[in-house]
Order: sequence, then structure tokens, then C-alpha cells
Amino acid sequence: MSYVFIINTPRDIVGVGFFFAALMLALTYLQSKFSRYKPGSSEEFTSASRSVKPGLVCCGIVSAWTWSATLLQSSTAAYQWGVSGPWWYGVGGTIQLAFFAIVASKVKMNANGAHTFLEIVKVRFGTLAHLIFAFYGFACILLVCGSLLLGGAATVNALTGMNIIAACFLLPIGIAVYVIFGGLRATFICDWAHTIILFIVIYLFVGHAYGTSSELGSISRLYDLLIQAGEENPVPGNQQGSFLTMKSNSGLIFGAITIMTGFSGVFCDQGYWQRAIASAPETTTKAYMLGGLSWFAVPWAFASCLGLAARALLHNPKFPTYPNPLSASQVSAGLAAPAAATVIMGQGGAIAILLVVFMAVTSAASAELIAVSSLLYETVTYSLYRTYYNPKASGAEIVRVSHAFICFWAVWMGAWATIASNLHLDGDISGNLLAPAVVPVGLTVTWSKLSRMGVFCGCLAGEVAGMTAWFVGCVKIYGSINVANLALPYSALCGSTCGFVVSGAATVIVSLVKPASYDFNGTRAIAIYKDAIESSSSSPTILPADGAPSSNSNRNKEKDEEANIAVSVKSLSRQQSLEDSEKSTEPEDRQASKEVLEKTFKRATRYSIVLTLIVAILVPLPMFFSHYVFSKAFYTFWVACTIIWVGSSGIFCIILPLWESREEMMFIAKSVVGRRR
Repeated sequence: MSYVFIINTPRDIVGVGFFFAALMLALTYLQSKFSRYKPGSSEEFTSASRSVKPGLVCCGIVSAWTWSATLLQSSTAAYQWGVSGPWWYGVGGTIQLAFFAIVASKVKMNANGAHTFLEIVKVRFGTLAHLIFAFYGFACILLVCGSLLLGGAATVNALTGMNIIAACFLLPIGIAVYVIFGGLRATFICDWAHTIILFIVIYLFVGHAYGTSSELGSISRLYDLLIQAGEENPVPGNQQGSFLTMKSNSGLIFGAITIMTGFSGVFCDQGYWQRAIASAPETTTKAYMLGGLSWFAVPWAFASCLGLAARALLHNPKFPTYPNPLSASQVSAGLAAPAAATVIMGQGGAIAILLVVFMAVTSAASAELIAVSSLLYETVTYSLYRTYYNPKASGAEIVRVSHAFICFWAVWMGAWATIASNLHLDGDISGNLLAPAVVPVGLTVTWSKLSRMGVFCGCLAGEVAGMTAWFVGCVKIYGSINVANLALPYSALCGSTCGFVVSGAATVIVSLVKPASYDFNGTRAIAIYKDAIESSSSSPTILPADGAPSSNSNRNKEKDEEANIAVSVKSLSRQQSLEDSEKSTEPEDRQASKEVLEKTFKRATRYSIVLTLIVAILVPLPMFFSHYVFSKAFYTFWVACTIIWVGSSGIFCIILPLWESREEMMFIAKSVVGRRR
């Protein structure tokens, strides 16, 4: 493809990364200087003191789940199969977030003191289960990191000519800087900054494609060009070969694969558990509800605009490959969206694509860096370093070890992406490996009857069945087993679906045959600090890393530092005034909190079921089975829905965090002004 090279040196890529790193460091400094949250505290570094408000968590979810593939692969699906591609891509990433809202509510109820899901597994099921899920956790992060960097590096290469391997190694550098110095809260702030850019770019493309572009300029014009494209190059398996129908066999298969891969990518990724842990207890489910709804608009609106525009503009002389269509390798590299962007907005479109892909890579990668830091902390620092090498390690020392892990993983990300590129590994195969862990890990915090044997049987049976179905399906459908055939849609669908279903069935059946009766007292006791619970003279506060001694306790320095988080159920009533909390007894507080969280759990369950029914069944399936081809009026309505939805999502992700934090921002601003005077 022929593009104007905008950035053509590694120095420029590193410079852009360090610009955002410097911005995040400045914000982290202001937070540390003028607020009670200090990133030197291990609780603040790994879990943001469990105090993040729903708007910022919603923004973090959208940002962490918006990979470069979210923008590029969804556009590729639109380019190949039409309107069904963006919809099914959105479904494949939204319903997992909806169901994870149920898990998040139970995390707050049954394991509010945990830092990682591995801690919960170890306390409930012991060392062997802990090791099994540690494998799934690290494998998930490894696959995610590889997919993130490869997608971003391919786009950077296409738009700038920069070497792909160089991009894989250079992109994580700036990310690691602000994650090291700011911890989890810095990634939330970074997520917000990145999400602003993401939505602004989407709004620009939507406005140009449907309104001001001389090449398209209206929904009606795009509809006519798509009708023509369907007549010239009919899509196999689509009704009448049209790009304007939900009756798309390939689109439906793509949706099923995306759903399976999405469940694995959410439930096995520490990043989503970490956001549930970091959020304020009473608003966790609200944050995941808003996050799922907001994220759906990103691939739906972006791909419906650029992916379909790329198909419509193939005969435009400004199209990069004119008079030829995109090659198979260019399509698989996700270059449909960049091609359409350059036609619609010229060099500005190429810059916008490069910027938004860079934002997607850095934001999602920062979430993975802090997630892997927490997993390594739990499996290495806590289990090995603190247990055998330095039992008296302070919180500050633990944070320094976490910093070293982040540096190591930032380098390893680049190396792994290079390996995956040379092996031609596809991100879609992650479902085959990780799907058997989804049901067991989800039930770990939600079902008291889940047994240790049920977990073992579910993971083992699911893995064996999934891998067998993957290879057998590959042979039966495509004739031979090789890397390319294993990554093809039907092979991936056979393995991931079989692994998910067999694992879920084995886990539930074995647990029902010989059920456990777990009361969750063990998981609720994780990181509960008695001195924080007993203190009724002051509300929980964040102490500096060196930890000032508490007024009513003579415990050691390390416990004083960690006591800033009252991980008891009493802390779930953090909005309650000090006077009310002093009048209440602990059992009454516990009962009230339990009732609130039970209501939250039921609300999350209803929301998940309703949202899944709407986006996965009630909207797409009737149009699929009726073989309906969009009329111009219905297509106009369809596009209007994407615009309204993405507009609302921008409000949730950009305006809501500002509104929720208005008092804190005013306090910091006044402190800075007063300090200068």
C-alpha cells in the first residue's frame, strides 16, 4: 500500500511514547503531592486503594478492551462480510463484560481483600489449583500482549515504513515508565486520556464519512456504493451476496469465535479482575455495566464507518491499491480501515489511524503490565521472595520488586511479539487454550458448591476435549494440520466451543455429585488487617510508603502501611459518615453491606441476561433467519443507531469521570495555586 510516511524513525515512536509518559508522570506527581493516594504504597500500586469511581473504571474497561484488533479486525470483518461483521465483533466482546459484572459483584462480597484472582484460587483450593490457574493467567497475558503489539506494529509499519520488529520492542518503553512510577491508578488516568483521543477520532471519521467527505459525504451515497459492491463482488454465504444483510454465514461463525475468544480474554485476564478489585465496592457492577455498553459502540461505529467505506471506495482513484482490491495479506493485517481513512481524510486520516492505534496499544498494554506485575507479585514475590528470601520485606520493597517485573515483561513483550510474528500465530487461537478455565474461575467466587475435584476435572477434561476437537476439526474440514489451518475459523470454533462446553459441564456435574459447602470465610479473610478494622476513631486513609504509626496500635511498620485499606465488609460502607459508623455496631454494618451487595449481584445477573438476549439473539437472529437485506431507510436507521450509541458512550467515558472527580480536581487545583502564592 502507498501511504505518506508521517513517522519514519524509531526516535519518533519513542518520543510520542515518552510524551504521554511525561504527562502521566506529571498527573501522578500531583496526585501524590496533593491527595492521600501514594503510589509508593503496595496497596495503592497494585489495587489503587480499592477506591476508583465507576466512571473511571468504565473508561478503564473500554480502554483495556479496545485493542488495535478492536479497531482493525472489526473493520476487516466489515470489509469482508458487511454490516454483520461489526455487530458480531461487538457482541463477542460485550456479553463477557456483562457476565463479568456478576463475578465482580461477588469479588467484592466474597474476596474484597484480594489483589489477584490467583490469591482467591489458592485460598479456596490450594497449591495445585493455584498453579493450574497461574498457567492460564500468564498464558492469557502472553497471548494478549502478542496480539496487541503485532496489530499495532503492523499498522505502524504500513503507515510509516518502520520495521515491525523495531516497533514491537519500542512501543512498550514509554508504557513501562508511567506504570512503574504511577501504578494501577496511573493506568486509569492514562486510560481516560487515551479514551478521549479514541472517541474524538471516531467522531471525526463518522462526521467525514457520513457528512463532509467529498468521496462519500452521506449515508445514502455509502448505501448505493455498497449495493454496487455486492453486485460486483458478492459475498459467499450472504443473502444475495449483499454487504447489507445480517444473513451472513461467515459473519455468524466469526461471531461465535469472537464470543469464545472474548470469554477467555476477560475471565482469564488479571487486568479485568484488577479493575473489579480497584473499584469502589458499591459501584463495581455499575462500572462494568457502563463499560460493556460503552465498549460495544467502539467496534460497531468504527468498523461500520471505515470497514464498509473501504469496500465502497475500492474503485476510487485515491484508494491506496487502486485499481486492485486489498490483497489477502493486507486484509489479514487489518489495513482496510487505514485504506479508507486515507481516502476520506487524506494524510490527516492516516495520522488519526496511527494515533488511535498507538493509543489502543499503549492503553491496553499498560493494563497488561500492571496485571502481570500483580500476578508475578502474587506467585513470585509473595510466595517465594517474601516467604523464603526476605520474610520481613516491607511494602516499599515489594513495590520495587514489582517495578523489576514490569521492566522484564516490557522487554519480553517485544521478544514474544517477534516470535509470534515469525510463527504466524493468530490471536483467535487463544480460545482453544484458555476456554476450559472460564467456567471454573468464574464459579470460584460465585458458587459455594464448587469443589476442588470439579475444578480439576473441568480444566483437564475441557483442555483434552478442546485440543482434540481443534485438531480433529482441522483435519476433517481443511484436510491437514498446520499453523495456518489451525487458525482458520472452523478449526478455532471447534476447539474453543468444545473446550468451553465440556469444561463447564464437567465442572458443574462433578461438583453436584459431590458438592462442597464453602462459606467464603477464607477468601473474605484475605488481607484483612485487624488494626484497620478495630479503629473507629478515623476513617481508612492512605499512608505514605514509609507508613506513619497508627494512633491506636503499636504494630510494625509494614502492617501500618497496609492498614490503609480496611478490607473488611465494614469498609464497603465507605460513603457513610463517620458519626453514623461510630453509632453502628460491626455486625449491623456487615449485615447492611451484605444486603447491598446481594442486591447488586441480582441486578448484575438481570442486566447480563437481558443484554445478552438483546444483542446476541433478539436483534441479529431474526434478521439472519428472515434473510433480510437492508433497505436504504433501514440502513439509515442502523447508522443513526451507531452514531447515537457512540455519542452516549463518549459521555460515559469522558464526562462522567470528570464529574465524579470534580471535588478532588478542584482541591488539587486550589492546592497548586495556593502553593504558588
